[in-house]
Order: sequence, then structure tokens, then C-alpha cells
Amino acid sequence: MKFGAVPLEQALGAILAHSANLRGGRLRKGKILNADDLSRMADGGWQDVIVARLTPDDMDENAAAASLASALSADVTGMVRASVAATGRVNLHSEAAGIVLFDPAMIDAINDVNPMITVATVLPHHRVIKGDMIATIKIIAYGVPRGDVDKALHVVTHSLKVQQIAYRTATLIETQIGVVPSDKGREALRARLDRLGAGLTDRCIVPHEAKPLAKAIGEAAGDVVFILTASATSDPQDVGPSAVIQAGGQITRFGMPVDPGNLLFLGSMGAKPIIGLPGCARSPALNGADWVLERVLCGQEVTHKDIAGMGVGGLLKEIPTRPQPRDAHSSKD
Repeated sequence: MKFGAVPLEQALGAILAHSANLRGGRLRKGKILNADDLSRMADGGWQDVIVARLTPDDMDENAAAASLASALSADVTGMVRASVAATGRVNLHSEAAGIVLFDPAMIDAINDVNPMITVATVLPHHRVIKGDMIATIKIIAYGVPRGDVDKALHVVTHSLKVQQIAYRTATLIETQIGVVPSDKGREALRARLDRLGAGLTDRCIVPHEAKPLAKAIGEAAGDVVFILTASATSDPQDVGPSAVIQAGGQITRFGMPVDPGNLLFLGSMGAKPIIGLPGCARSPALNGADWVLERVLCGQEVTHKDIAGMGVGGLLKEIPTRPQPRDAHSSKD
């Protein structure tokens, strides 16, 4: 692509690089200049104009953006929608609630082809609802070499995908020490499930003991089981994890490098996922449990290694109502 100032008589069919305010109306940047445009510019005293001129080896910004967007939105489930290309940009939107899946290395590789070819996305596993933007493709220049577009397309091995919910119902089992638990934890979980289109089964409260909790786990009607204990789970042999084992299940992971959310545990009983919620899940604020439950509800396997990799970026905003703030200091005065 050639870019720069040229005499008006050489600008026919070129792309106007910068908007021009003329008598009778404004010419917007990106317009392909015609004879009438050049005549109006001459009448306004213009002698030359800054333009972009594509060569036969170049691809127009909108065509380049649209071709890359088409490759990135080729989700066979139809859950990703591309906007119409304009000013070198195409936005990709979710067509359903779920989590966004893609290979970050692929996006890095696309952005490494040519600085004029850019793709920006949300983070992997980001939760979305229908209509949310998940990526934007922007061609910065008015045109880019066709060969570079082909290279970028070759990099696209998998499209971006919105993974929809796989489990529609969940049972929350709460344990009780003394007084009946408030509705706070249940309502916070209900709101989290609502965002993905899942619902809670009838309320279940049992004593804070492994045996009755194990029985409740075995009888849970939901597709997924959540456990919220009256007292924080502080060891893999504590009441919650022990009850999962007694019920015939297994524990995949106890603890996570996300704060708030350290005391989460993850397990299963047969094909049924089990999530032991940390106490911070009683708050609607973002915590580590959100990252795990969203993936689980959308049918993604969450492994020990997956949770171990959540530490980078895992220092989340402090919850004001937390009983023991992470940065509490005692005075020695």
C-alpha cells in the first residue's frame, strides 16, 4: 500500500486518509475519492491530498477484517455472530450464555503476523450472556498485504467458541451448627446459576457432621452438588471432603491459589460434579468459586492442574464483609 500526499489530479480512486471539511458537506476518511470529490476540493483551494492507494497485492481493510472474522467465528454451534465490517473492524458477539473458549497462543500468533492485523479478545473462560462482545478484529491501515492476511488465516486452527451450559439443575447442601443458616449463601448461588440458565433444587440443610452430609450428597437431585458448610473447611479430612468420600465420591482438589476463594474443594460422585464452596461464596462479589463453577456448569473438566494455574491473576478484590481481611494489621502502640 502506498500512503502520502499526492496532487489532486492523481488522487482519483484513492482512499481519503483524513476527513475533509468542504463547502456542501464533509468528506469522511476512508472514502474512495471520485471526480466530484476532487472538484469540490479544488474549489476549496486544495492542491494536494493525503491518500492511501492499494496495490494489486493488497486487501482492503474491510475485506481483510471480514475474512479473518469469518474464520474466527466459524463455531459449528452457531453461538458466535460477526458484525458487518466497517472502518476495518468486525466485532464478534456471543449468541448464548456460557463461557468463551479459544487458544490464546493462536491469538498471539495472529497478532504477530503484521502489526496492522489485530485481534483483541476477552480472557479465556470469560462468562458471557447473549449479545456480549467477545472479540474485535481491527485492521489498522486502509489495506494490508494479501499474503499477510493469508498467513493470519492459516494460523486460525480453531474458531472462538461459546460453550453453553451442560448442567441445568444444582443442589446446594448447607450444614448447620446451632441456628439455621441465613438465606445469604443460597441466594448468592442462585444468582450465579441464573446468569447461566441453571436452577436450584429444594433447600437442603443437615447437621455439620460427615455422616448426614454424606447421606444428603447421595440423595441430591441436582445435576451438580454444591456444599456450603457452617464452619470453614480447613483440611482435606474436614467434614465436607470426608462426607464426599463416605458418599462414594472422590476429591480432585482441595484449596486453590485464588483469594478470596482459597478454601474451595472440588470432587465428584460418578458423573456428578461436587463443589465445596468457600465461605466467601455467600457474597455476590467475584471469588475463586466463580471460576470453577462456571466451567463445571458448562461441562468443562476442571483438573488439579487447571486450578493450580489460576494463581496468576488470582488476587481478586477483597470482600468488605470478610471476617478476617487479608491485610489486617494489629497496632503495637
